Amino acid sequence: MISVVIPTEGVEQPVVATLAALVPGAAAGIIQRVVLVDRPGSDTIERVADVAGCDFLRFEGSRAAALAKGAEQSRSPWLLFLRPGAVLESSWIDETTQFMERMSASGQRRAGIFRYARSPYEEATVRDGVRLLARLISGPSADQGLLISRDHYERIGGYAPQVRRAEAKLISKLGRTGRAMLRTRIFVAA
Repeated sequence: MISVVIPTEGVEQPVVATLAALVPGAAAGIIQRVVLVDRPGSDTIERVADVAGCDFLRFEGSRAAALAKGAEQSRSPWLLFLRPGAVLESSWIDETTQFMERMSASGQRRAGIFRYARSPYEEATVRDGVRLLARLISGPSADQGLLISRDHYERIGGYAPQVRRAEAKLISKLGRTGRAMLRTRIFVAA
């Protein structure tokens, strides 16, 4: 049902944390494939992909180019884009399934974005307050994940590798009516 695309930065720990949160979804059969996209130069992520049973794609270019290439490699009807270190709350499986079923049955073209949450183990700083205010003003950001049907992703043009801030531009292309804020929280490493 879902292909998950994670553009890694060659650092193992955040990728492993994200993959661990996806294990229940794979066990439930909702995740069909996970694609880890990494830049050349390190074999660390390739080993992680091998151990975790993920597909590995080595790619040179911007993060947007890596996301586009990962989406191109996957064939599932739904795509989930996550950043390394992003950990989904356990309720993500039920809510994601319901969202996909509702969108497929109604024919609506909407993407789902997870609700941002700061890790409860980090100390709150003034910087966190500023980030929260920025999120309230500008809307969701790419680090909150994006769940979108492949058809809708392709219809709006996907990630444009040559465009600066391509992730933010894709979210803005969706517009307020083209995206739904899911109740499931996503804990994002700062």
